[in-house]
Amino acid sequence: MRNMKIKTLAFGIAFSLGGVSLANTPLVDVDWVKSNSCNSNVRVIDIRNGLDGASKTDYLKGHIPCAVYSNYLKDGWRTKVKNVVGQLAPSPELEKLIGKLGVDNNTHVVIYHHGKSALDLASATRVYWTFKVLGHDNVSILNGGYLAYTKEKDSEKRVKNKVERGNYVVRPKNFKASLRTNMIADSNDVLSAVNDPSVALVDLRPHHQFIGINRHGKSKRNGTIPTAKNLPESWLTINGGGTLRSSNEINKLYEVADVKLGGDQINFCNTGHWASLGWFADSEIMGNKSSRLYDGSMVEWSSNSSLPMVKKVDF
Repeated sequence: MRNMKIKTLAFGIAFSLGGVSLANTPLVDVDWVKSNSCNSNVRVIDIRNGLDGASKTDYLKGHIPCAVYSNYLKDGWRTKVKNVVGQLAPSPELEKLIGKLGVDNNTHVVIYHHGKSALDLASATRVYWTFKVLGHDNVSILNGGYLAYTKEKDSEKRVKNKVERGNYVVRPKNFKASLRTNMIADSNDVLSAVNDPSVALVDLRPHHQFIGINRHGKSKRNGTIPTAKNLPESWLTINGGGTLRSSNEINKLYEVADVKLGGDQINFCNTGHWASLGWFADSEIMGNKSSRLYDGSMVEWSSNSSLPMVKKVDF
């Protein structure tokens, strides 16, 4: 038995604000998006990018009505800090980026990815995490992404749900960040956790990287952080695709991976991308608000030879 009560996610629950139906969950479904994508207090953001083989060209060919486009890889959501790639960009830069998308502090943001894989769902969870770190709670992800939205076809195999083409232009707004540093772990936090059994270290990388067979191209050493448990990111989605599993299924996967639920947890991967999916599952779906993300992850950790690492395969 787990010692933590699991918070179940109720899809479709909503509340009314100023006549606009806003989701009260981290995930929204296609029906909700169809009803709300063009509401004045909602901003839908299409973040399809090179990780799923897409670009702005795909957005221009077809997107959810009233959605704006932002390239997750190229538009400044992440940056290089002290030679470590993929880090959280400075707040002033993110404020400008977000404001240009027509988002202010009262906007309900809905993010959607392509929907092909756990890898591209992590693009959405990373942007979601960024909004949360910046103090913006009114944010959701379309579960299943664009593929879920366009899945339903008519008898002639045409997409049933309305799709817009071209660029949707919005007026910039003023967004102000309120940084939540308690959601971010650094290497000192992780090093302390190695010797603290009350803190769970969760490695979201594929198993072959966890045991030390292979490593990320920018990592300096093979293996993982001592005491870490492996919960590969692809486990968290249905058949490794772009749809997140249910809370009950995620609970079972945590048991299989020997990852405790509840309490202080630090999620990491190579650059903080896959780790955001683990953080999302733990914090937003399972309700553990003590969950953190190690932004530097293995690219930073492995570059410091004084920091310990372990591996099960030694070539």
